[in-house]
Amino acid sequence: MTAVRLRIGALCLFALPAFPQERTMFPAVRGMRQMIGAGNSMEVEAGYRMLEQGGNAVDASAAAILAATVTEQDHIGLGGEAPLLIKMAGKPVVVISAVGVAPSKATAEFYAHRAPEPWEQSHIAPIPSVGLRAAITPGTVDGVLLALEKFGTMSFAQIAEPAIERADGFPLPEIFAQYLRENDRILRLWPTSEKFFLPNGSIPRAGDVVHLTDLANTLREMVTAEKKAHGDRVAKLRAVHDYFYKGPIAKKMIAFSDANGGLFAYNDLANFKAETDEARTTTYRGFTIHKPGFWTQGPVMIEALNILEGFDLKAMGQNSPEYLHTVLEAVKLAFADRDRYYGDPKFSKIPEEILLSKSYAAERRKLIDPNHASMESRPGNLGASAPATGSNGPSQGKDTTCVDVIDRFGNAVSVTPSGAWLPSVIAGDTGIPFSVRAESFVITPGHANQIAPGKRPRVTLSPTLVTRDGQLYMTMSTPGGDNQDQAMLQVLLNILEFNMTPQQAVESPRFQTEHFYASFGFHEFIPGRVSLEGRFPLATAKKLETLGHHIQLQGDWSNASAPVVILAKDGALHGGADPRRGRFIFGR
Repeated sequence: MTAVRLRIGALCLFALPAFPQERTMFPAVRGMRQMIGAGNSMEVEAGYRMLEQGGNAVDASAAAILAATVTEQDHIGLGGEAPLLIKMAGKPVVVISAVGVAPSKATAEFYAHRAPEPWEQSHIAPIPSVGLRAAITPGTVDGVLLALEKFGTMSFAQIAEPAIERADGFPLPEIFAQYLRENDRILRLWPTSEKFFLPNGSIPRAGDVVHLTDLANTLREMVTAEKKAHGDRVAKLRAVHDYFYKGPIAKKMIAFSDANGGLFAYNDLANFKAETDEARTTTYRGFTIHKPGFWTQGPVMIEALNILEGFDLKAMGQNSPEYLHTVLEAVKLAFADRDRYYGDPKFSKIPEEILLSKSYAAERRKLIDPNHASMESRPGNLGASAPATGSNGPSQGKDTTCVDVIDRFGNAVSVTPSGAWLPSVIAGDTGIPFSVRAESFVITPGHANQIAPGKRPRVTLSPTLVTRDGQLYMTMSTPGGDNQDQAMLQVLLNILEFNMTPQQAVESPRFQTEHFYASFGFHEFIPGRVSLEGRFPLATAKKLETLGHHIQLQGDWSNASAPVVILAKDGALHGGADPRRGRFIFGR
C-alpha cells in the first residue's frame, strides 16, 4: 500500500466519486447540422470555416490539420504524420496512411553502432528521440492531398488559407509556450530552430503574437504551385505534391539533411506516397468499431473489445474495482500482442486474422485471473515475430493532437495528426520541422517493427470510427502516445455500456497502465504499474492493490490523453471535448 499512502493527504481526502455527474466541467456541445472537434480554437475555426463555405468533412479536417501544424507545433508540425479514417455517407470506411518511412541510410546496423548525440548521456536509447537521425519522411502533407483528391471538394489554396493566416501571426497558446521553455536548450543547438522558434534569442510567452514567416512562405509557395498547374483539380493537387516531395521544398530539405548529418536521399522524398488501406474492424454489442491497421497500435482496441465482450461489464458497475481489474487485464493482453507482432505489413507477415478473431479472444480471455493482476508480458504464441525488448532508462513521452468532423451530408473524418513536435529541427528556411518518429522503431533482429529503409514505424496514432448497421454512429480520437487506445477504450465503454453522454464519458476518471513496452525512448517495460486519477475513491485503489496492481494515485485530471468525441444519434450531434488538455469542439 506504500504508493497509495504516499499520496493520501494530497489527493484522496476530498476525492470526488468516480461516477458520472449530471453536470460536467465543460458544457455539452450539441447540434443538428455539423460539428468539428480539435486541439485548439484556431484549428476548430479553420475547419468550421470550410464547412460554412460549402466544404465537406474532408475539406474541414484538412484545413484543421494544416492549422494544427502552425498553431500546435508542441504536438504536430508540417513534417509529421497523420493517419485518417474517412467515412463518406453510404460508403465503407477508408483509411489513409499518411505516415512517412525510414530514410535510405536508416538501418538497424547504423543505429546499433551510432555515437551519442550532443544532448545524450552515456546510456543512450537505440534510436535518438530528437534530431535529424530520428527523422522519417513527411507524411501529413501527402495524406491531406490524397484525402482531398479522393474525397474532398476544395482546392489546396482554400484549405490552406486559415493556416497561412495563422502563420502570419497568432497568439501563442500556453502549452506551446511551455514546450518552448522546456526545450530551450535543445532548440538552441540548431541555428535554424533557434531562429524560427526563438526570435531575437528570446522565448515567446503565452499570448505573445508570433510570426512564423518561413512557414507562411512555404505554404504560399505550395498554393502558387497549385495555381500555376494546368489541368483539373486533381492535377493541380498533384502539382502541390510534386512541389513538396520532388521540387524546391524537397531539395531544400535534402540539402539541409546532407549538410547536418541526416540520413535522407532525394529519392526518399521523391518516391513517397500516402496510400489508402482497409479499416480493421470488430463488432461489440451490435456496434462496429473501425481502426487503422497494424502499422498503428489501433488493433489494440479491437483485441481488447473482443476479450471484454465475454464479460458482463455493466453488471460490474462503471469504474468498480472488478470492472477496472477486468479492463486492465484485457488491455495488458492486447498490448502484449502489439509489442510482439505489430509492424509494417509490407515488410513482415502479421498474423492479422488470428489476432482479430473472436476465437483467439476467447482463448486470451481465459488468461484473466479475477483475483490476481498479471506481471508478465503475455503475447499469444503465434511464432511470427521476435520478442519485444527494452531497457532501463528515462523515456520521454511523446504526443499528438486530434481532429474529428461530421458534416451536414453525413460524412465523417477522424484523424490523429502528430510528429515533428518540439523540440524539432527546422529544415533551412522552409519552416518545416522534421519528424522524429523513427524512434518508434526497434532494432531487435527479426521483430516486425525493426527499422529498415522505406518502412513505416508502428505508430501510436489511432483514430476511431464507430458504425451501427452500416450507419455512422461516432468518431473519436485523442492525443496521448501509448495511452491513446486504453483511454479511448474507457470512453467508448462509458458510452456503449453505461449510456453516458460524450462529455460525461470523456470527463469520467480514467486509469493508465504502463504494462507494455513503451513505443519511445528505451522501450522500457513497467510491469503492473497503473496510474489512477485522484477522483477515484481510495477504497478502489486499495482493492486494486490487494489484487496485485502497482497503483500510483495522481492528480484529479492527470490522465495523459484527452479525447474528442462526436456522437450521431437520433438526428442530433452530441460532442465531447476533454478538459484535461484543452480540447475544443463546436457545431450547430
